[in-house]
Amino acid sequence: MIQIMDQDKWRLSQSGRRKQDFGPKVNFKKQKLKVGSFTGLPNFSQVLWQRMKLHAVLEGFLPVEQCNLDYSSDRGSSIDPHFDDSWLWGERLVSLNLLSDTVLTMTREDADSLQLMSAVGEETELHHANDVNTTQCNAADCKLYGIIPFSDVEVTIYLPQRSLVVLYSDARYKWKHAIHRENIRQRRVCITFREMSPEFSLGGKEEELGQMLLKLALSFQGKSV
Repeated sequence: MIQIMDQDKWRLSQSGRRKQDFGPKVNFKKQKLKVGSFTGLPNFSQVLWQRMKLHAVLEGFLPVEQCNLDYSSDRGSSIDPHFDDSWLWGERLVSLNLLSDTVLTMTREDADSLQLMSAVGEETELHHANDVNTTQCNAADCKLYGIIPFSDVEVTIYLPQRSLVVLYSDARYKWKHAIHRENIRQRRVCITFREMSPEFSLGGKEEELGQMLLKLALSFQGKSV
């Protein structure tokens, strides 16, 4: 799959990244959308989509946009904490992590607070040496540990090579996600798929345009734009 991607042109992006886009032409600031030179998702992604939608969390997932991002430690690649657009893109963001392991960092900036509780139980090793699983405490065993603002909380999610991560619900709309420079130690390629928001889906105000773009996307005959 990487060999297929490398046969196409990688375009320079922000913060040391390179990218390949397969999607419609969008002006997010003005909320304008048109087909542009979009011809669909690439052929190799069809088998990925067929496998992804077998998972319950991705039932009914219809990708209309794909973005390939190429990270390199030599270029100091990273991506700052951000929310993906919600005017055009739907709830589920699906990313496939390729070539090397990395860490996804989640942060919040709102005024809410998090109630910390102590955890009891033995720590057990998982498949990866740096991962630790702490048994969740029962209500009777838990003790309040304190309250801290969400702005002081940073959640790190280990992403092994060839892992698939789906951001939805609060992880999509309340938590920003980022990849820090220090967590890119080798070449890493990320494929992110996005679905349409309700406005562009069946019954939405822009249903006709959304369905046209979806038909193009799922032809799987696209070239990067």
